[in-house]
Amino acid sequence: MAHYKAEQDDWLIVYLKYLLFVFNFFFWVGGAAVMAVGVWTLVEKSGYLSVLASSTFAASAYILIFAGALVMVTGFLGFGAIIREDRSCLSTYFCLLLVIFLVELVAGVLAHLYYQRLSDELKQHLARTLAENYRQPGAADITTSVDRLQQDFKCCGSNSSADWQHSAYILSQEAEGRRVPDSCCKTVVTRCGQRAHPSNIYKVEGGCITKLEQFLADHLLLMGAVGIGVACLQICGMVLTCCLHQRLQLHFY
Repeated sequence: MAHYKAEQDDWLIVYLKYLLFVFNFFFWVGGAAVMAVGVWTLVEKSGYLSVLASSTFAASAYILIFAGALVMVTGFLGFGAIIREDRSCLSTYFCLLLVIFLVELVAGVLAHLYYQRLSDELKQHLARTLAENYRQPGAADITTSVDRLQQDFKCCGSNSSADWQHSAYILSQEAEGRRVPDSCCKTVVTRCGQRAHPSNIYKVEGGCITKLEQFLADHLLLMGAVGIGVACLQICGMVLTCCLHQRLQLHFY
């Protein structure tokens, strides 16, 4: 009877090991996905960050990169702990899963809070940025961001092209008679902004605010979805790790 029970425990441990191994593989892949989303957000879309009033969007991306890297390192530790059946490594693995879960929870909360006040921030900040900072001394990053924003989203001005009438740059002699910046033009050539006709510049309902708001909202939802997916995997992993740790403890004692 004792022999049968020991054999049953051995099969249960093997079964749990295989389950945890499969989980750990998907967990590692999920970590790579989390880090990839964070890096892509910063590298490909960093040109828009200068026009945002707060750094919450960038902070969420950095947290995802950190969490993704930690997931991948933890995944390697998990493989070693499973193969060696080392209870101390399994305990460390469980603790790291818990830490990663909390980090992703913080990133998710930040993304959710930012999503809630995204529209108000853009409405208050973008129009002021165009009026006060575009082409001004010490604002090269903002100028580049605004130009890229208008070209990528095919828009002109915060709410409409009329917003540029209040711009310090457009009202200055440096504008050389431009009514909008050249980046508003459908085909960008020098001083094309002198002609503000719909055939020459982008006239989009809602202006750049609508386009940027939708873009950021989509990115925040993507970041949140990836984070939630990995967090669900982590909960499964923590349960499996506890079960395997307990079975190994009973098996050796």
